[in-house]
Amino acid sequence: MKFNKTALKSTFERQFQFVITGLLISFLFQTQKLIAQDTQYKAYSIGFYNVENLFDTLDNTEINDEEFTPGGKRSWTKDKYEDKIANLASVISQLGKEMTPHGLAILGISEIENDTVLNDLIRHPNLASRPLSTVHHNSSDRRGIDVAMIYDTTQFKPLNVKAFPVPNPKGESSRPTRDVLLVSGLLNDQLIHCTVNHWPSRSGGEKRSFEFRNNAAKVNRSIVDSLTMNDPDAKIIIMGDLNDDPTSESIKTHLRAKYKKKAVGPDDLYNPMHQFYKKGYGSNAYRDKWSLFDQIIVSHGLLEPQDNALKFYKAQIFNKPYLIQKFGKYKGYPFRTFDGDNYVSGYSDHLPVFIYLLQEVE
Repeated sequence: MKFNKTALKSTFERQFQFVITGLLISFLFQTQKLIAQDTQYKAYSIGFYNVENLFDTLDNTEINDEEFTPGGKRSWTKDKYEDKIANLASVISQLGKEMTPHGLAILGISEIENDTVLNDLIRHPNLASRPLSTVHHNSSDRRGIDVAMIYDTTQFKPLNVKAFPVPNPKGESSRPTRDVLLVSGLLNDQLIHCTVNHWPSRSGGEKRSFEFRNNAAKVNRSIVDSLTMNDPDAKIIIMGDLNDDPTSESIKTHLRAKYKKKAVGPDDLYNPMHQFYKKGYGSNAYRDKWSLFDQIIVSHGLLEPQDNALKFYKAQIFNKPYLIQKFGKYKGYPFRTFDGDNYVSGYSDHLPVFIYLLQEVE
């Protein structure tokens, strides 16, 4: 479906109204506990955010970051860097607050240059009061952008971290991409496994690049198969900027993510983002059309849990009006940092996404 800019704006308005309506009919929450009939549940939120080119101002000669330096093409100064950090910290501080007043337990991040920018982000006053820590993996991406994780130390405890390279389908080394970051740990007392992804872009066109993303999907599928072989009820969350929509071959065929819960078998995955995509809602826009590249996908173990175990509740796109650009070339798109080469003090060219998990309280 194609959208002109007017249609793109109206689609966003419907998207925002959809979320507000969903909030109005949600269950009653009190101090992070959901009360339904005589059963109480504790809620947790887990999200993902492509923060769009979060570079420091220093020139790293090992990567192609020259444009994000004071003397570079974008005149990336300390003031602009600190402004972007403040904007991102403000958004992150609000994610998941409707049902989890303490905020996200876990946030996957993509497009950061290094652990320095990650630490500057969590130390900003908008986030500094929270007990946050990070997991960062330095990838071989030519631009030097990595994936990472921010987590609340009172809610999540990492136990194991491992990175999985994504092979080039053509057997070449000229296009290295981000590794898949697997973080396993305890969310309260429950073992969960999260992969953080930033799959290869559509540079050169979808048809010329789809094999790269298929390979990234296969890496995730292999991780899922390995985890479920050891534990058929493994609680697995796949999150990231997948550079593909929920209906793409990489997601449907190679990852085996279904969009109907009833169709999800023990070896399958469930993609709750499909419902948004089907209605025309997205997390990023290109050529006046919404795409939903930012996704969170869960395993069967989070749909049919054992007693008192974590269970998937619902997904959301965080699409507040202030995150939508109201002027310029990208009017109606996510409010990005630059409009072309002009600095406009936005947030990111992607919207954050997140899910809620529930656990019964005895």
